[in-house]
Amino acid sequence: MTAQNKLRLLPWSGPEDKPCYLSTDNRDGYMSRLADNIESEQLETAAELLKQATETFGDDHAGLEDVQLLAKELAGALRDVLRVATSRGHLLEVSEPQRI
Repeated sequence: MTAQNKLRLLPWSGPEDKPCYLSTDNRDGYMSRLADNIESEQLETAAELLKQATETFGDDHAGLEDVQLLAKELAGALRDVLRVATSRGHLLEVSEPQRI
């Protein structure tokens, strides 16, 4: 079992929307790879939504419903990206600094 500060925040929530953590020293294990893949998909989704937002906000004919749906999707993507950034930040904090 790893130390408390080495827990990895996973890209999904548990019951009652509480954060889930992974305790492992194996970054190549099944759960670590699964989390990496999900994080990658979340980041791709955020990039696609950003492109869609740029197009939608530049469209004078975009309706209120379109903008509201996009805002809801962007909020979800932002939540996911912040979770990834938090998780990756924790991984950086516990990693040894690289020498240049």
